[in-house]
Order: sequence, then structure tokens, then C-alpha cells
Amino acid sequence: MDVYPEPAGTSLDRRAELSEFLRTRRARLKPQDVGLPDFGRHRRVPGLRREELAQLAGVSVAYYTRLEQGNGRNVSAEVLDSIARALRLTDAEHAHLTHLAKPKHKKKQTARPQQARTSLQHLLTSMESVPAYIVGRRTEILAWNRMAAAVFGDWAELPVAERNWARLVFLRPDYHDLFVDWEQKAIDIVCVLRMDAGCYPDDPRLSALVGELSVKSEDFRRLWATHDVKEKSHGVKHLRHPLVGELSLNFEGFRLVGDTEQTMVTYHAEPASASAEALRLLASWGADATRAGYQAPSV
Repeated sequence: MDVYPEPAGTSLDRRAELSEFLRTRRARLKPQDVGLPDFGRHRRVPGLRREELAQLAGVSVAYYTRLEQGNGRNVSAEVLDSIARALRLTDAEHAHLTHLAKPKHKKKQTARPQQARTSLQHLLTSMESVPAYIVGRRTEILAWNRMAAAVFGDWAELPVAERNWARLVFLRPDYHDLFVDWEQKAIDIVCVLRMDAGCYPDDPRLSALVGELSVKSEDFRRLWATHDVKEKSHGVKHLRHPLVGELSLNFEGFRLVGDTEQTMVTYHAEPASASAEALRLLASWGADATRAGYQAPSV
């Protein structure tokens, strides 16, 4: 079993997370977005005022103010639903708000080491032409196949703690070069970590990871401050591979039924496309493709 070093972090401040999340969601709404008059330059705050949001949600200003100050104790699901509708939250944002306001204690689950089942590793290995990996909480990479290593780098050469998408994307220059739209990949990673923070505010490893990235990466600090959350289960990634050049790959994420904290991600190219031919070449080159172009720099 892989062994992780003991984290130095403690836990994230759930009340501060709730307060900032509500404040940033309120700030992004304009009065005209919700049918309210806009007094232009006379407004002193960006977005909606607290009293305007409270009116839309059908709660008292004092009640909403307490909630935005981080006091979600005894708030009902019905009130959270009303506030979510008033703020026009997405499903992912609504779930995040609920986790922050009405946390479920998962300390024992959080402490449990993450590990992909042996049968899943065998499944990945059998997918000879499909880059695939399993990612868990905190964007930790738990298992992968040979094609994933050929496309993204040989994670087996990294220390266990470094097999983490957030560390790779924000701290490794070669991964900055790999993703054509690096900014979007970085946003996706931060959104996932924010979701984890809502579900596991007492996770010391997550807190340590956020602290490390906040110190080492200005880009991470900038994106973390947005408090954005979303779930992205499919899409297209454009890569700039050191051996085969431009790749355009469709990805699909499958949440594992037996362990919903883990997701299998697969990549494929459109049939008869240049990217499909590039994947075929990487598969034929085998270990040489895995090693080429991904020597870990010092960070």
C-alpha cells in the first residue's frame, strides 16, 4: 500500500468558507439579472445587497446576514433551497452550499487511505489503447495504465505524494506546457478541490495541500479566491505532447459505484483523426513514449 507522509495542515475554516462562498455568489449577480432596479453609481457594493438577496429568498435580512457570516447552524434545507434559487446556483454549487451549511462528519472516512481496487488496476491494464486513470479525493492519482503514462507522463517515477493533479498542474512547468488551455485545466482542478473542501472540511491532507499550493503558486491563490465549484464529467482536452505534437482527446469521467470518492477517467480520439493516429503511435512506442519528455524538474 502506498504510504503518504503525515500532513502538517489542520482543517479548513468551514464558517469562513460558507461566508466567502455566499458573498462571492451574491457579488456576481446584478440587480437587472433578477428583475430589480439598478441605481447605478449610487450602489456601494458589487452585485446584490444582502437585503435584496434576503427579499428574493423570502427570509429576513438578519437571518440571511447570520448565514453569510458563517452561522449555518439549524438552517433548514428549505431555506437553503430558497437561497440557492435566489442566487441562481448550479446543482454543484447548491450541493456545495448544503455541505458547508449542514456538514456531515466524515472524519473516519477522511483518515482512511485511498487505494484503487486490484480488479480496477487489472481493468485499466486491459485497456491497451485507451489512456485511463483513477483519481480520488484531493485530486490524488491512484491508478493508471500504460497509455495514460504515455500521454501524461510516468507517474510511477514520482513520489506518492506528488501523484496529484493539483501539484502537477500548478507546480510543474512541463504540465503547464502540456495543456494547450492550461488556465481551464487549472480552473477545473481548483473547482474539484473546492467541492472536496465542502465535503471534508476537517481533512488535514486537503488543508495541507491548499496551504502548500497557496504558498507556491500565485495562479492557485488567484483561482482559489473565486470560490467557484463545478463538476465536469466529460469534454475535450487539447494537449501539446512532446513526441507526437497536438492531441485533441475526448474525456469521460465515471464515478465508481462502490466508492463514490473515486472516478475513472478515460480519453479517446475521434476515429480516423490525426489524434487517433498519434495515440496509435504512442501505443506502439511503449515504454519509450512513457519516458520521453517528462523528466521531473525541481520545484
